[in-house]
Amino acid sequence: MDYPSTINYLYNSTPMFSNIGAGAYKEGLATTKALDAHFGHPHRHFRTIHVAGTNGKGSVSSTLAAILQAAGLKVGLYTSPHLVDFRERIRVDGEMISQDRVVRFVEEERAFFEPLSPSFFELTTALAFKYFEEQGVDVAVVEVGLGGRLDCTNIIRPDLCVITNISFDHQQFLGDTLPLIAGEKAGIIKRRVPVVIGETNGHADVRNVFATTAQTKHATIRFADEEQFEPVACQLKGDYQQANMRTVQCAVDSLRRQRFYRPLLTDEAVAYGMQHVMELTGFQGRWQQLHEHPTMVCDAGHNAAGITYVAGQLAHELERLEAQGKGILRIVFGMVSDKDYQFAINALESLHTRAVYYFTQPSCKRALSADVLASTYRAKGLPVSTYSSVREAVAAALADATSDDFIFVGGSCYVVADLLTHIDSLISRHN
Repeated sequence: MDYPSTINYLYNSTPMFSNIGAGAYKEGLATTKALDAHFGHPHRHFRTIHVAGTNGKGSVSSTLAAILQAAGLKVGLYTSPHLVDFRERIRVDGEMISQDRVVRFVEEERAFFEPLSPSFFELTTALAFKYFEEQGVDVAVVEVGLGGRLDCTNIIRPDLCVITNISFDHQQFLGDTLPLIAGEKAGIIKRRVPVVIGETNGHADVRNVFATTAQTKHATIRFADEEQFEPVACQLKGDYQQANMRTVQCAVDSLRRQRFYRPLLTDEAVAYGMQHVMELTGFQGRWQQLHEHPTMVCDAGHNAAGITYVAGQLAHELERLEAQGKGILRIVFGMVSDKDYQFAINALESLHTRAVYYFTQPSCKRALSADVLASTYRAKGLPVSTYSSVREAVAAALADATSDDFIFVGGSCYVVADLLTHIDSLISRHN
């Protein structure tokens, strides 16, 4: 098998969430434990930090990895989903796993794992942990895939647990109230392992879930939004990153209380890591500027909280354009079918008559039709355009734009993935 055929095998022979949604979700850790035993429990051979939460997991995980790299450690980073290349999910010191190693893993191990019928994420997690062991990483930052309690990453015993925040997403798996969702996320809290909670957003019942779980587990718990930290410069932009960076600062402070990390996490290492996250880890897609004149920014926010953050940021950009008396806000927007598109439309309501919309759909099986997104606007009598692909929508926005305009592309990580796949040709054609 070559790499393209191997990736095609992984995408089509194992249940993959991006393709079929709920059908790819498997409760329980039986398959994960079978894979883990087969590979000799590789996660026991390196330190780990476990990161869960509704939003901000990728930003917090990548920033922590960058700081640990800046501190001189060899660092594994396991995140999901990928945007352009499957190998983005598994990195060591920012370098993606090689194509050859992915191919060899499937070729050498498929006789064992095929009878188990693992999900795509279960198999990918097994590969990540095996690869980190082979590479001799000192520590791996491991992002939860979905939830926490039953997530297949939850076999590790980390040095620190981090839960960024709680909002509504994947209610069909995690529960339809914030305390129920918090209970699933709190499932990563381990006995006598310190835990940092990024935000509870004033929800006393959510805070109580975490505090009670930590008490039961005899785990030291800290709430980052209840502590004071000096503002720090970070490469990741977007107003919502302020909360994520406060979570990172609290996590770093907790790690500094552990003998292994204390001498390594200097102020210089922390500052360098935060200021060079993208170069050190390859992180993309969070309020990422891709072009100037016109400005083009993409963001992968896709659930209720993520869309709310994006809407607030876009409102600030619109105010800036209106204050300077020139420039138009152009929004290229698409979603997948199992997200609350009506919530997204409502969140963007204040921009409806002040922005130009280009509705589109990502190139994945769960894509929501651009016409469905546009229907609400058309019912209000608002002019909108629809496009069958992200590439076409972005090309149209660029063709319409002046150098003073601001183009936003988002609504789904799959929309951002399509954009990043074609960005070079789009910019080249525009210029």
